[in-house]
Amino acid sequence: MAPALQVRIAPELRFFAAPRNRGGTAEVPFDGTATLGHIAESLGVPLTEVGALLADGVPRSPTHQPHAGAVLEIRPVERPQDLPSRFLLDVHLGKLARRLRLVGVDAAYRNDADDDELVVAAAREHRVLLTQDRGLLRRRALWAGAYVRGSDPARQLVDVVERFAPPLAPWTRCTACNGPLVAVSKEDVQAEVPPGTRRNYDEYARCRDCQRVYWRGAHSRRICAIIRSAQEAHPGS
Repeated sequence: MAPALQVRIAPELRFFAAPRNRGGTAEVPFDGTATLGHIAESLGVPLTEVGALLADGVPRSPTHQPHAGAVLEIRPVERPQDLPSRFLLDVHLGKLARRLRLVGVDAAYRNDADDDELVVAAAREHRVLLTQDRGLLRRRALWAGAYVRGSDPARQLVDVVERFAPPLAPWTRCTACNGPLVAVSKEDVQAEVPPGTRRNYDEYARCRDCQRVYWRGAHSRRICAIIRSAQEAHPGS
């Protein structure tokens, strides 16, 4: 029997693997046909999360077939990752979509899109698909994707900003539909906002796409905290 392959998984990627393989090195049977990409995925690591694959210390492509007894290494994507700062979020990341829009990041989202629709839309609109569905990231038709780390929207926002370093432009996108906000005068919106709001606030904006009206009200302190956390996490800060 040919010697098994020894696979070293980077610490940042070990949570993808089965518990028995999270110690740092996994042993994989050698069959003579498996590629590095197949081996990484068989251990639970989506290729969207892989930055480099090494065989006996030499960088190789995912299609490389290692020899018996080879020592393999799976490294994470280097941050910031060079991909377009245009995102599409799956149905479970609605709160993250809202936060990305708050800081001015182009974040498309529909709460009724199925997996097939997401894959097609990501390719058609040239967007990076953000998800926590590992199976979705393994779709061969997926143009580009990323696993979002964190169980709460605050941590998820930091993860996306750290990974992609998207340009931040707070207060420029509609949190409801992702459309651009355009400054408007108080007179233009006086019939659409409550009397108390008209008395206390002078600066307004309207979404160019859905026509929703925005102003920096009592909730602005919480929004500013979200914006600050994104700015602090940005690699360019």
